[in-house]
Amino acid sequence: MATRARVRAPELIGKGGWLNTGDVQYTLADLRGRIVILDFWTFCCINCLHVLDELRELEEKHRDTVVIIGVHSPKFVHEAEHQAVVDAVERYQVHHPVLDDPELATWKQYAVRAWPTLVVVDPEGYIVAQHAGEGHAHAIEKLVEELEAEHGAKGTLRRGDGPYVPPEPVATDLRFPGKAVLLPSGNFLVSDSTRHQLVELAADGESVVRRIGGDGAFNEPQGLALLPDGRVAVADTVHHAVRAFDPATGAVETLAGTGKQWWQGSPTSGPALEVALSSPWDVAWWGGRLWIAMAGVHQLWTYDPETGTVEVAAGTTNEGLVDGPAAEAWFAQPSGLAATEDRLWIADSETSALRWIDADLTVHTAVGTGLFDFGHRDGAAGQALLQHPLGVTALPDGSVAVSDTYNHALRRYDPATGEVTTLATDLREPSDAVLVGDDIVVVESARHRLTRLRLPEEAVRVEAVAHRTQRAATEVAPGELRLDVVFQAPAGQKLDTRYGPSTRLLVSSTPPELLRAGDGAGTDLSRVLEIDPAVAEGVLHVSAMAASCDDDPENEYPACHVHQQDWGVPVRVSAEGASRLPLVLAGMDAEAP
Repeated sequence: MATRARVRAPELIGKGGWLNTGDVQYTLADLRGRIVILDFWTFCCINCLHVLDELRELEEKHRDTVVIIGVHSPKFVHEAEHQAVVDAVERYQVHHPVLDDPELATWKQYAVRAWPTLVVVDPEGYIVAQHAGEGHAHAIEKLVEELEAEHGAKGTLRRGDGPYVPPEPVATDLRFPGKAVLLPSGNFLVSDSTRHQLVELAADGESVVRRIGGDGAFNEPQGLALLPDGRVAVADTVHHAVRAFDPATGAVETLAGTGKQWWQGSPTSGPALEVALSSPWDVAWWGGRLWIAMAGVHQLWTYDPETGTVEVAAGTTNEGLVDGPAAEAWFAQPSGLAATEDRLWIADSETSALRWIDADLTVHTAVGTGLFDFGHRDGAAGQALLQHPLGVTALPDGSVAVSDTYNHALRRYDPATGEVTTLATDLREPSDAVLVGDDIVVVESARHRLTRLRLPEEAVRVEAVAHRTQRAATEVAPGELRLDVVFQAPAGQKLDTRYGPSTRLLVSSTPPELLRAGDGAGTDLSRVLEIDPAVAEGVLHVSAMAASCDDDPENEYPACHVHQQDWGVPVRVSAEGASRLPLVLAGMDAEAP
């Protein structure tokens, strides 16, 4: 086994304390003898949710030697609320201890730069690997097997039950519902996401008529949309599929998706059942096609029932806020859709933005400025602020209601006046809303219910607040900045060069003027950037991908794995700043001090 650098793991500190441990507060010393995997995550982040699912098999297979600890490290202000973290741990069925770190203390100690990041600590308390982004479960399992053998032989491995203690289950008719749709019967169909089912409620929004699924048919379903043939399209998020439910017969059919997650290089169009999808979060019927908010890859796709095909309709897979022609636009976890005659409205959650696409397939932004600015501020749309909205609902007067999820509010944007107002507050993580006559029925996800409101004639007065993410900016020197994406192929693997370069690097910045040189796409994971000294601060957008395959010359069809991550690195330009920016995709930074 290769010799590794000996870097002592810093202590685990979190002001919010520990969850899923039966109120026991742990230190790293308490976990000595176990292989510890720290998962730095935040519950708004779709890539973090993907990694939770990736780790489930490893967690079960090595449960007597491995302890996974989720270090919850918030991006948004709402995510720093302890009860919100408690809710998220149940919502996403996190079956390991979680340290609630609202002030990013442990994040800073480990010099983490991206959600999600995985850090492996050996049984003696030393860091042996770091991985950013998705696709690393196979590599980590190989490392775990090596560590089990090494420390088993040394006598430093301690087997046994881990510290996980499940919380007591709570009985409610719905559990973290996601979206709802009004059926022609007057009943509501609700995606009961945490229980993996659909629930039909009577017109009162409370009485359960029937439950559909819960038997593996769905996995964290979210968006719902009525189709012209009377069926309901369902965004089956964790199954990476779109399904159709027939209210008349109860039948469920798959419309699109293979059940596998889409990765860079996969087909982006073709027969719907042969093309992989990635965490579809909402669906809407518009322009004769079903539009899909593909949160997992920051795009909009469409499904055409006439041809049975899917294709990318908008977005590049880069995460951010860029308007313009659909093929060039950037989104960030689009999570809510609403169709009107001439516009498709989009709740673009990670940029805290309300956007729309017009009939000419051009993307526009009504509210929102980017990945790191958010808050609750009404007034002219150009300066108004939202906080991670998940839903949007078209209103009869041409305006839209926005389910402003992390502000616990229902907001309104009026295109005629360009004004943003607040319709209602004191909701709990509203994720969708349905118009019913003069009322609007809100999916209060974290209160596990539908809440009926009369559409108010006057807005609620709310004191304005504005926020930026807590993440500290990285100080970089003006002029040349060496960007190094660190990637070490897992043990027993090598870079897959059979069909050309197996790595990809894409760099851009906000504002674009931050970079005088070095932006664009390439295959080398190292690049020299030139930072403009006239720009005081900004964000570097870095997207990296590497493919590795089993290193066995006898195997004609080696197993291959894709590792990928997008970084948004806030930077401040300073004469004392760094001249090198290392971003660890997988492995350890050999040049780290």
